[in-house]
Amino acid sequence: MLEYTVFSLLGLFALLGGGMILLGRRPATFAMGFLIVLLALSGLFALLHQSFLFFAQLMVTVGGVVVVTLIAVMTVNLRPDRLPEEPISWIRVIGTVLLLAPFGWLLYRALTGWAERFPAVPETFGTVRSVGQVLFADWVLPFEVLSILLLSAMVGAIIIGNKEQSYDRKS
Repeated sequence: MLEYTVFSLLGLFALLGGGMILLGRRPATFAMGFLIVLLALSGLFALLHQSFLFFAQLMVTVGGVVVVTLIAVMTVNLRPDRLPEEPISWIRVIGTVLLLAPFGWLLYRALTGWAERFPAVPETFGTVRSVGQVLFADWVLPFEVLSILLLSAMVGAIIIGNKEQSYDRKS
C-alpha cells in the first residue's frame, strides 16, 4: 500500500512539473518544472530498488543538466517586456489533456492490478554492468551526439543573449 501511495505522489509531482513546463510564463519556471520532473523520475527508480539508476539520475541529469540549463537561462537574462504576449490558448490546454489522457489511463490500469500481467524484470536490470554495457556498446554514438547537441544549444543561447545585451548597451 505504501508503494502505491509513493508511486502516486511521484506521478503527481511529475505531472505538476510537466504542467509548470507547459504553462509557465518565465524561463526559470520551465527550468524548475524540469527539475521537479527529473526528481520524480529518480524517485521512481528508487521505488524500483534500482540504486545505480537512482544515483545516476540524480547526479547526471539533476546535478548536471538542470544546473547547466539554469545557468544558461540566467545568463540569457530575458526580460518580460521583450517576450511576446501569449494568452493561454484553450486549444493548447485541451490538446495537452488529450495527449496526457492515455498516460492517465495507463496509470489507472497499473494501479488497479493490470501491471501483474507484465513479465518479471531480470535480476541484472539496472545494475552498473548492464547499464554500462548497453550505454557504451549500443548507444555510445547517440549519447555523444546528444551531448554535443546540448552543448552547442547552450553556447548558442548564451551567444544570442549576449548579442542582444550588447545592442542594448549601444543605444
